[in-house]
Amino acid sequence: MLHRSILADVEPRLTGAALERTWLDDHTWVDRAPGWLAGADELYEMLTATVAWEQGKLWRYERWVEEPRVGSFYGRNRGFPHPVVAAAQRAIQDHYRVQFEGVALAWYRDGNDSVAFHRDREMRYCEDTVVAILTLGARRPWLLRRRTRADKWIADHGGAEYDLAPASGDLFVLGGRAQADWEHSVPKLSGAGARAGRISMQWRYTSRRGRPEVGGSYRAPRNFSRR
Repeated sequence: MLHRSILADVEPRLTGAALERTWLDDHTWVDRAPGWLAGADELYEMLTATVAWEQGKLWRYERWVEEPRVGSFYGRNRGFPHPVVAAAQRAIQDHYRVQFEGVALAWYRDGNDSVAFHRDREMRYCEDTVVAILTLGARRPWLLRRRTRADKWIADHGGAEYDLAPASGDLFVLGGRAQADWEHSVPKLSGAGARAGRISMQWRYTSRRGRPEVGGSYRAPRNFSRR
């Protein structure tokens, strides 16, 4: 198979690339390390072929709809899909002195796959978090906007203020109040590059400090209001 022949020549490995911090506001930061993983395209090919991808469904306004991406989760009771994934988790944990429950994988198979602006409210405690994302495959927009933007429903690109646009092998880490005060999305893509896919490897940690979130998360059912 293709992924086996490729991996025989290029074995994915961590490069030790340094993280550089940018402050988005007084309480929110993003660290970025371009080229943090070598052999990222080879790992992408292997994972797309071997992971048991699951199609998620969301209840949206009186009907089930398929989530426009597929995913998988590797936790404590499920071995990682490749040794470099375990090495990546250990390295990120050691750097930030946190512990993750596991890694979530999201595969955006082409430009039709996406995720709308949201916060990772399923962590419930969002005031002090660390969310690390390692990208494999095609470069795609990765947008950030402040929750308080008054024009976010009418502005171009949903009022996005930053596009991190990670390339294959890039690591970025959002911290502080990123999940309390900011929203992020991966928009649909058309034109050049729309057929190429991207895998997002995600690790999440919350200190559980602050007030718990009230209301449903991104995956919570949504219904038309009834009076």
